[in-house]
Amino acid sequence: MNDNEMKTVKKEFMWVDGRRVELNGERNVLEVVRQAGVDLPTFCYHSELSVYGACRMCVVEDERGQILASCQTPPKDGLKVKTSTPKLQKHRKMILELLLSSHCRDCTTCPKNGKCLLQELAIRFSITGIRFNGESFKRHDLPIDNSSFSIVRNPNKCILCGDCVRMCAEVQNVGAIDFKGRGSGMMVSTAFGDPIIATDCVHCGQCAAVCPTGAITVKCDCPAVWKDLYDGDKQVIAQVAPAVRVAFGEEFGLVSGENVMGKIVAGLRMLGFDRVYDTSLGADLTVMEESAEFLERLRSKENLPLFTSCCPAWICFMEKRYPELKDLVSSCKSPMQMLGAVIKEHAKRHDVGDSKTIINVAIMPCTAKKFEAVREEFYRDGIADIDHVITTQELVKMFREAGIVFADLEPEAPDMPFGIHSGAGVIFGVTGGVSEAVIRRVAEDKSMEAILDIAYTGIRGLEGAKEAEVTVGDEKLKIAVVNGLKNIDEIIKKILAGEVHYDFIEAMACPGGCVGGGGQPFGLKPVKKSRSDGLYRADKLSQIRQSEENPLLAGLYKGVLRGRAKELLHVHY
Repeated sequence: MNDNEMKTVKKEFMWVDGRRVELNGERNVLEVVRQAGVDLPTFCYHSELSVYGACRMCVVEDERGQILASCQTPPKDGLKVKTSTPKLQKHRKMILELLLSSHCRDCTTCPKNGKCLLQELAIRFSITGIRFNGESFKRHDLPIDNSSFSIVRNPNKCILCGDCVRMCAEVQNVGAIDFKGRGSGMMVSTAFGDPIIATDCVHCGQCAAVCPTGAITVKCDCPAVWKDLYDGDKQVIAQVAPAVRVAFGEEFGLVSGENVMGKIVAGLRMLGFDRVYDTSLGADLTVMEESAEFLERLRSKENLPLFTSCCPAWICFMEKRYPELKDLVSSCKSPMQMLGAVIKEHAKRHDVGDSKTIINVAIMPCTAKKFEAVREEFYRDGIADIDHVITTQELVKMFREAGIVFADLEPEAPDMPFGIHSGAGVIFGVTGGVSEAVIRRVAEDKSMEAILDIAYTGIRGLEGAKEAEVTVGDEKLKIAVVNGLKNIDEIIKKILAGEVHYDFIEAMACPGGCVGGGGQPFGLKPVKKSRSDGLYRADKLSQIRQSEENPLLAGLYKGVLRGRAKELLHVHY
């Protein structure tokens, strides 16, 4: 053994409140401090966005008495910091008092009441009064922007953390909102102060997901759902998307990724829903239609690559940014819209509602589904296939309003005839799931071993962009799986420049796919990973792993869909 081989790598350490903490590639002092078990407060720091360093709540004090913003300070071997000193506590309390002095404090009626970070930190730091008169720069009389179908913007509750601006620009590459003005006149706004609906906003709701206060929230459609539930002349039917089942339980103290579909079904019946179906059946229909469309395009060598069409935020982005790609997008409706159309047609044929008006309520992880449901393309004879869309967060509110003790619910199965689905339908909720389900359908080898092999082609995982190669017949097909609109934008630019070629592209607007949707309880990448694992476990436990093996589909194609599959399951934007 030579001298070089005998040398060991010197470990580097920092000191946090007198405790030695080994450095393991942390990007900043804040990450080191949190690694040491200290929960430093932050407003503007978000580990999946660029560092902004505006709020100064995460400050620490070094051994020379200097105050450092820990989010902007790189770790250094031997650096000693304190996280709680009289100077730091005074500093943090003053920041909170200044924020509160100009803040709209109608907390009890705020949509974020109980989940507002400003409220949480005010309690944590025992702020019981406001020392400063903020009347000269209060923004309490600014108009609330209700123009969007998906989100509500209340600038009176904005604390200028910039999380929404960076999410919209850096992750989604949309830039619908930005800072304007200076000093006390600074605010987050759209261009020219236009309503958000008049901008390039794609309704993804990721701005609401990262907003720490009530400045941007998911638009609540619960009152309309309650009204229909109480109307004796209406039969109210719910469908539940795959991603909802692995995030819903988090709001009731369960671990991320636990499949609580059975409890959700039981709770929905307690709320008064007449029937509860699983959107995974709609996903099975999507697999059947989309795979057929894909094979047809492969045979004709036209309109390739095929872009998936399940994500309404991606569709909106395409229409606004790349309308010339419209013919490359699958004509398949999303699973929600497919099942919505099938439910209403089935009700017409079989008089399911005993002449009552059928109301379709979709429970989705996605705020953009609210926008999708009101698009004119999804109205038939002047009637929408989906009447209401509520998100995971909204359903949690309804459960709590009804006093349902979630932990005590006994799981129940969805209703027939739309209660059976395949594992392929369930994994639609995670990025890569649509591609994997379609590959299972078009692959010649249908064995369990082949299904397992597909999982290891590179399709799975939360990376923003992935590539995979699969063999269908004599052809090798190149597939791209992309989540996050910025990543999609980059792929499209490479395609248009002739730098890359793909046959099939799965596009999802939200990071991680539907498990990270804007209507889900907020979670960073580890939480999304747990939710994804939960869906893969559900797939693994399914007796039916491939969509074409779902016995309900044969009946649908011979019945409701006979001669009408194009009309009911496809759309042209």
